[in-house]
Amino acid sequence: MVKLLSYPISIVYYLCFFLTLVVFHPIQWVCFNWFGYSAHKKSVDFLQWSLMRCANILGTRFTFKNPYEIETGQPLIIVANHQSLHDIYPLTWFMRKHHPKFISKIELGKGIPSVSYNLRHGGAALIDRKNPRQSLPAIMKFGEYIETNKRAAVIFPEGTRSKNGTPKPFQTKGLEILFKKVPSALIVPVSINNSWKMYKYGKFPMGLGNHITFTVHKPLKLSTFALSQESLINNIETTIKEHINY
Repeated sequence: MVKLLSYPISIVYYLCFFLTLVVFHPIQWVCFNWFGYSAHKKSVDFLQWSLMRCANILGTRFTFKNPYEIETGQPLIIVANHQSLHDIYPLTWFMRKHHPKFISKIELGKGIPSVSYNLRHGGAALIDRKNPRQSLPAIMKFGEYIETNKRAAVIFPEGTRSKNGTPKPFQTKGLEILFKKVPSALIVPVSINNSWKMYKYGKFPMGLGNHITFTVHKPLKLSTFALSQESLINNIETTIKEHINY
């Protein structure tokens, strides 16, 4: 019965989702080209908020748990598990004061209203996963940008989404590069739960009534692990996975 009900609701959701992306595309263009980075960022923040409101049509709720006071004006490396695209816009919204930037596959850099424009102009790293000669220098350049501009790099070390919530082993190369290029970073581990349920029936219809949660764990100063980064990565991976419900 719930799946049957989700068909018409999903149609309304997808229509609103697509219209939101289309409307914000020219808004981003104007903000970026006429007023610069700050205006563009505000337009992107409001886009993320609007996408969350679209998800509310499906009965989706979002909870962000962060008991830690994380100061702005410092580079962050936000490390999280990855369950669906519905991880991205809420995390961007909730961490907006830190200017989150993503490492994304290069295919997303074109053809998607609003999303592709923001990835190309907002500070993201677009990588070709099949081409280390392109991806590794792109991540290095991205890390230098994060360090210089005091932004937040968001990385999903699993490399791809978990379709049933079960976490995949971390791929450490991207983290190792960021650790080298962002030496003053504060590491912020985040556990994400239940966003995979948005696609429990596939891409259509959508799952209804999901409660997506984001749990921020104790931030770690990278400089204190300079001689034991392997143990730092293991610590991060263990902490994140211990708080995933699967």
